[in-house]
Amino acid sequence: MPIDSTKLVKTAFAKVFTFIFFGLAAAIIFSLCHTIIIGIINGTDIMQIFISSINTGIIALAVFELALVINQEYSNRIETEDVIANLRRTIPRFIGTVCIALSIEGLIMVIKYSQLDLAGNLYYPVAIISSTAFLLFSLAVFLHLTKNNPIQITE
Repeated sequence: MPIDSTKLVKTAFAKVFTFIFFGLAAAIIFSLCHTIIIGIINGTDIMQIFISSINTGIIALAVFELALVINQEYSNRIETEDVIANLRRTIPRFIGTVCIALSIEGLIMVIKYSQLDLAGNLYYPVAIISSTAFLLFSLAVFLHLTKNNPIQITE
């Protein structure tokens, strides 16, 4: 039984990228904990620490989710024929995580700008929230266009 070199290379690269992204997620979490501890020691505003922590935590979650998707889809030993079904399973999880991160970032910016009386800068969070809505709409269109509709033959 010959070893498929393409499958071997694909699996090796998937493992390497999975390891890199898991490592990045762990480093981001470590940085998050370090920032919280240093912020509390230095007496930084606790609300600012938590807002920054939420942003960093969501980014770590998105990187972790990306590592899971890469590990599941590319290092899988069993090749499946239905690529669309694989995409329909993995893309919504990742896009959902990204949308949550963008939404939280936009809402935090709205709160921050309103507290600092910087109403002129509200274009940025509105653009982020609008982009998030467009991303969700695009995901819905993708899921609708790729749904399984068996062709029915009538005679």
